[in-house]
Amino acid sequence: METNRIQKPLLLTSYLFEYPSKEWWEGVPDHAAAAEEIERPQSREVFEEFFGYVKESDPQEFEDAYVRAFDFSQNTNLYLTTHNRTDFGKQSEEMLRYKQLFLDAGYDLDRELPDYLPALLELAAAVPEQEAQHILSEVRPKLELLRDRLIEAKLPYAFLLDVVLTEAAGLEGRTAS
Repeated sequence: METNRIQKPLLLTSYLFEYPSKEWWEGVPDHAAAAEEIERPQSREVFEEFFGYVKESDPQEFEDAYVRAFDFSQNTNLYLTTHNRTDFGKQSEEMLRYKQLFLDAGYDLDRELPDYLPALLELAAAVPEQEAQHILSEVRPKLELLRDRLIEAKLPYAFLLDVVLTEAAGLEGRTAS
């Protein structure tokens, strides 16, 4: 299978957007070490700083902040089709488009909805670059909206979406040639 050069940044971002369970905390050292292998210096620096923030955080306070940011906020939750939820028909269409991205890549979701950000990032990391570029271009407007809302809420997760958007832009340049 063709390698995907942005696989590590996507998987690390997906990991950092997941709920900070006991198992999640146990994985922090390994994931932080993997961040040191990121090719793009700016992306590597974002991950190193974010993992530094995680390691300095009290686990309960970190979890509470995560829940406030993603579970109790319509503006910054991790289900991308809910951000402009004025038209449920449009939301259903978007959900089907996201589901089709998984099916086209040979995957199906049993545990998550197809608009869940970590699942979409994992999908883009699991496929060849051309497909990853297609997936990321499909979700780019939602990623940009979520990033802007994370900035407004002064949440450090915005920097992780900067990494995804930057890596995706670099991918577009490579696959276009």
